[in-house]
Order: sequence, then structure tokens, then C-alpha cells
Amino acid sequence: MSRGYFADMSELKKHGGKISMANKTLIPAMVAVKFPALEANFSDGRSLKLPISSEQNDINAGKKAIPCASLLCLSFRASSEAMIQSWSVPFLDAFSASKNLQFYEVSLIDSWFLSLGPIKRLLLRTMRKSNADARDHALQRQVVYSFGDHYYFRKELKILNLLTGYIFLLDKYGRIRWQGCGMTTEEELSSLLSCTSQLLEE
Repeated sequence: MSRGYFADMSELKKHGGKISMANKTLIPAMVAVKFPALEANFSDGRSLKLPISSEQNDINAGKKAIPCASLLCLSFRASSEAMIQSWSVPFLDAFSASKNLQFYEVSLIDSWFLSLGPIKRLLLRTMRKSNADARDHALQRQVVYSFGDHYYFRKELKILNLLTGYIFLLDKYGRIRWQGCGMTTEEELSSLLSCTSQLLEE
């Protein structure tokens, strides 16, 4: 879990961020594991806890409608931005009219310096304009930032390489029902869209 940058880069050169292939079908609910709780902030400073699920018992759940499914795209470094986009753009296009689905792009920032109160607020302020989404659709791209040490969070999700992007499809109970990583392929994208449709019908 404490590998260095050069080990991640060496691995990235070998497979381009495709650490493993995405699921082809939904992970059965009986064996699906919960997505670990994650504190995050919008660029305007508002905070939330992910995932948004029906089992959440805090104020966060009271304010937000519980989605039938959520797609969370995790990024630890700027190098994974293109990977995340390869999933998010077609996903948003396919489900633009869905009101029972939520989509989050989560940037995880481990730097202790950037996590300091004043620096964190300044960083969020600079991100506000760049993240404006002019889409007039039911499903919106929501960009959030999580600051601090994510060691145990990564350990639960078995995330080793910080240079690639990770995609998780959750059901309304916050369970991981599908996952992928790296750049999407046509087959993987088809699988994601199909599995999302199934969750929306459950």
C-alpha cells in the first residue's frame, strides 16, 4: 500500500492503467461489498459523505434523494483524467435523462499541505469555475474533492496504483455491483451501461 511513484509508473507503462478488466455482469447483491465511507467537498465548500445510500443515517441522506444507482469515478493523480473521461462522457450521454442515478467524479488529495484549512479553501475556490457544468439534463456531473490520508480507504478497495482511474457502480444500498479501471474499451463500456440499466430496474 505504500509503493512509490516509480513503481506505479513502471506498472502504468506495462498496461497503460488497465490493472484488471472490468466486470462483465453485475456482482450479485449477496456477495457485493460496501463502498467505504468517504468525506468529500464540493468546490463551493459544501461537504458530503459518499456513498449516498438508503442505509445512511446522517444529515447527508436527509437532504439528498436516494439514487437507485451511483457511479463513482476515483482519481488520485492528474494522469488518470483522460481515463475517467473515457468512461464518464459516454455514461452521461447514455443516461442524461435519468433522475434515479447519480454520478460523482472524486479527486482524492493526499498531500498534507493541500489539506491545510486555508490552502484547501483556496484550492476549492480555484476549482469552482473550472468545474462548471452547463449541461441541462437530469443527470449531472458532480465533481468533489476528498482531502487527507486515504491509506485505509485504498486498502479496503485494494487500490495500489495511484496513476490510474477507478470506476465503481453502486446500488442504492452503497454496495459495489460493478467496477473497472484505466481507459475503457468498447466491451467494458457496453457492460457498464447494461449493468447500470439493470440496477435502475431493480
